[in-house]
Amino acid sequence: MVIAIDGPAGAGKSSVARALSDELGFTYLDSGAMYRCVAAAVLMRDLDPGDPESATAVAESIEIDFDWDRISLDGDQVDQLIRTPEVTEAASRVSVHPGVRAALVTEQRRLISRGRYVAEGRDIGTVVSPESPLKVFLTATPEERARRRALQTGGDADQILLAQNERDRRDSEREVGALRVAEDAVEVDTTDRSLDEVVAVIAGLARGRGLA
Repeated sequence: MVIAIDGPAGAGKSSVARALSDELGFTYLDSGAMYRCVAAAVLMRDLDPGDPESATAVAESIEIDFDWDRISLDGDQVDQLIRTPEVTEAASRVSVHPGVRAALVTEQRRLISRGRYVAEGRDIGTVVSPESPLKVFLTATPEERARRRALQTGGDADQILLAQNERDRRDSEREVGALRVAEDAVEVDTTDRSLDEVVAVIAGLARGRGLA
C-alpha cells in the first residue's frame, strides 16, 4: 500500500514524504534514489549511461530495496555511493530513457505490494499506483518554489525560476509519466505552510481514511 505524493519540483515532495513516513511509521520510497541506483549499477558495469539499451537492461536486472533510511542495491547498502557526483551526473542521463522508467515503475510496484510506503514523484498516483487509497498533489507558487531551491543550492532565484518554468513545461508535456493531477488527488498548497503543518494535514487525511 502506498500514499502517493506528487507535484512539481520545489513543492516540497521529498521533505514532506520523508517526514510523513516518520510520522505514520511507513517506509519512505525515494523515487530519485532509484534512478541513482540504476546509474550506479551502470557505472559499476562500465557501461554508458547515455545508451538506452544498456541502461534499460541494467534497470530490468537489478533489485532495489528500502529499509527506513537505508537503500540497498542487489543486497548491498548504497546510501553513500549513490550520492557521489559521478552517480548524480549519470542519474540525469539514465532517467531520460523510457525503458529505464518502465523498469523502475515495475520495481516500485513490486515494493509497494509488500509493505506500507510513502512515495513521492511526478506520477506515483497516476501511473505507478493509480489505486492508491490516498493521493496528494503538492503545489506552491512558482516564486516560492524557486526561492526554496535557491536557499538549498545557493543559486540565483530569478535564474532558477526561468529554468523551473521550462522544466514544468517539459514535465507536463512529456509522453511518458507526465506531471498531472490525478482526478481523486487532494491538492495541498505548501506556499504559506511549514513542513510540520503540511505533514499534519496529510497525516490527518491518512488517519481519517483508516490508513494509519
